[in-house]
Amino acid sequence: MQKIHNYINGEIVAPAAGNYLDNVEPATGQIYSLIANSDEQDLEQAVAAAEAAKNHWGNSSLEKRAEILCRLADLIDANADELAKAEAVDNGKAITFAKAVDIYRSSANIRFFAHAATQFSSESHAMGDVAINYTLRDPIGIVGCISPWNFPLYLFTWKIAPALASGNAVIAKPSEITPMTAYLFSKLCIEAGLPKGVLNILHGTGAAIGGPITSHPKIKAISFTGGSATGAHIAKVTAGMFKKLSLELGGKNPTLVFADCDFEETVNEVVRAAFSNQGQICLCGSRIYIERSIYDKFKAAFVEKVSQLKIGDPLDETTQHGATVSQSHMDKILSYIELAQQEGGTILTGGKRHLMDGRCKKGFFIEPTVIEGLDNQCRTNQEEIFGPICTLMPFDTEQEALELANGTQYGLASSVWTNDLKRAHRVAKQIEAGIVWINCWLLRDLRTPFGGVKSSGVGREGGLEAMRFFTEPKNVCVKY
Repeated sequence: MQKIHNYINGEIVAPAAGNYLDNVEPATGQIYSLIANSDEQDLEQAVAAAEAAKNHWGNSSLEKRAEILCRLADLIDANADELAKAEAVDNGKAITFAKAVDIYRSSANIRFFAHAATQFSSESHAMGDVAINYTLRDPIGIVGCISPWNFPLYLFTWKIAPALASGNAVIAKPSEITPMTAYLFSKLCIEAGLPKGVLNILHGTGAAIGGPITSHPKIKAISFTGGSATGAHIAKVTAGMFKKLSLELGGKNPTLVFADCDFEETVNEVVRAAFSNQGQICLCGSRIYIERSIYDKFKAAFVEKVSQLKIGDPLDETTQHGATVSQSHMDKILSYIELAQQEGGTILTGGKRHLMDGRCKKGFFIEPTVIEGLDNQCRTNQEEIFGPICTLMPFDTEQEALELANGTQYGLASSVWTNDLKRAHRVAKQIEAGIVWINCWLLRDLRTPFGGVKSSGVGREGGLEAMRFFTEPKNVCVKY
């Protein structure tokens, strides 16, 4: 059986203690590979390699760094089919989605930040004829990047690309649930000629290796994407260590549909926003609020569209809705469907585990599920489920819509569907979220700040925000 090993000091290496975890294919429920379960011995090897590499990499020319990173992006493109298949097998997502979204964005992330490094500038401040101040932005040194399972390579590269482009050495931990593409990526790093020790990839559980990465004294910054509870724990553990933290956490995102929306386009896009990647995107719109005058019409069209989504083998190119990522996650989602009914909700479509034939008969599939009749304060509408479940609720006024939208602890993303320009700007200003999409969803410009408010995170990723996070500003004052 294939073993997924670590990448330390430019080499693929087995875990020091020889411990492995089972890696299960979500579509079949079967173990298909073994994952290194790293520990502090592996971390010390990685930190030593990063220490040896950081100064040379940090002092290398911007052009040289960009050249190597662009070569790495080109290799992702050249191996797109293999990587997309690996993502579909490892995560359960549809292979067409994996290729169009995950793998495309993985190379785009690296290429974007490779070029961003050559354009990154600092400030100067003249003090009349007395002195001039200028700002240096130097690499932090060694940084830790911890990425989630829902977009395994996409979000892995989203973190490591700006860290590497800024001149840092990186200790990275992909999710132990979906490690395969990070493992394949490590081989591409060798092929691209990335210097030894600049990037080190450690596989394993949060307890075994994630925790030690966040608390290691030589790792000066942590970029983490995952659940809010884990983010709170990281913040607590590192509070006395004064590490830089970027935490992109959970979401319970509202979708506001006004009566003057472009109806057909809105139905199609709201379905996509709710159920893309089996609803396993932190940005998915799981709370859908619809102006009462079009509620029944919208509900009927929406439910019909959802019921037509094709559930199938992730390796089938016609599949639109694949498997959820693990049995434990499937069980969690199904428990929320049961809870929603106990809270008084009515299932309009879906609501059950989807049983397949043949290869996928033991797979972790759940029908796309739409629920109405719930109160905004119930657990189903307050807690992040992270699966193919959305709820529908009518509203009467713009103010009521805003109160419903803002009525959770989360504030990551939102979308507003209206052709009233004044309303669009007015509502966007008042929504408590780091991202507001108007008449669109998941339309991303990599230059823009990405992140949430309230329990959805601390700090921002993307563009200059990421480059600033992974550098330390130093003011130099020169008297004339």
